[in-house]
Amino acid sequence: MKSPFPLLLIASLAACSEVPAPMPVAAQQPQAASPAAAQHEWGRRIYNFRCYFCHGYSGDSQTLASSYLNPRPRDFQATSPEQLSRDRMLDVLKNGTSGTAMRGFEGILQSAEMAAVTDFVRNEFMIAKAPNTRYHTKEAGWPDHERYAAAFPFASGKIALDSPVDQLTPEQRAGRRLYMSTCVSCHDRAKVADAGSPWESRPLSYPRNGFVPGDTAKVDTVSGASPYALHERVPQLSNLSPRERRGEKVFQENCAFCHGADGTGKNWIGSFLEPHPRDLTDPAFMSAMTRERLAEVIREGLPETSMPAWKSVLPQADIQAAIAYIARAFHPLAPAIPRPAAKGAAPKPALAAPAAAPG
Repeated sequence: MKSPFPLLLIASLAACSEVPAPMPVAAQQPQAASPAAAQHEWGRRIYNFRCYFCHGYSGDSQTLASSYLNPRPRDFQATSPEQLSRDRMLDVLKNGTSGTAMRGFEGILQSAEMAAVTDFVRNEFMIAKAPNTRYHTKEAGWPDHERYAAAFPFASGKIALDSPVDQLTPEQRAGRRLYMSTCVSCHDRAKVADAGSPWESRPLSYPRNGFVPGDTAKVDTVSGASPYALHERVPQLSNLSPRERRGEKVFQENCAFCHGADGTGKNWIGSFLEPHPRDLTDPAFMSAMTRERLAEVIREGLPETSMPAWKSVLPQADIQAAIAYIARAFHPLAPAIPRPAAKGAAPKPALAAPAAAPG
């Protein structure tokens, strides 16, 4: 298949450029005599040049780029004119929307162009629910695209890519092979039944043989002789509460990659990071660490270190479970530091760290 990446790159740069990019001749205002039809086709050409990359050729936001955005671009096919007024659309097109990938086009599009593309979107997608045009056309470099029809269900998401092969028909299995060999480079965000772990850690050198943190059974005799193997052993704790048991799983599957299964940061990966990961067993550091401060570090990360922010990966309950496990397995956490009371208010007592047993 001919790669669309150059076209996508040009389109995305043109759409997001701070400096108005020269619009192709095809996207310039038409000189046709039929005012309504000419205005509509002018809006179509502006949309296809500026907007399709995120909103899709058919206005349904089904693009590779949109799958990486949170929140996703608006699906105009699923939006009625009553839900979104023309004035609101013009305002968003001009000024953008805070907290989204939708930037303002003031200084890039003229007022007449904004009006034309807004009316096109409303009439073509929100009212007529029309497909506009398709990407895989002869004009775009895709002659006889129908020869890939067997792979279409996987590209469109009608069939999950990780569906059990024995549940697929022979034609579907052939389509899956075609998709994996020909289409996946562009459609790599295909629908799946199981998205897998949000974070998968695997050492690249030591230890070997498919070892993952906390799994000492797979360490061979050569790797096992390494001093780093000592720090890949999960502490054997009894009577863990359900919350602490959950925290053990969270820590060992995510945090142990850098901090070591024993929390020291003296494992293979941790020893090579600069600065080294915190030794969660070190009294000099942990004696002053509170649950509140530790939760903040896990959520937000630490600048200029290898400690990332986990707030978009781990839910709050998992973060608190990991903290409960750290306090039980490595070092007790200090009571919370009391915050200064508001002027005129009675001071509140400091909140002591809860006992480990309740988890």
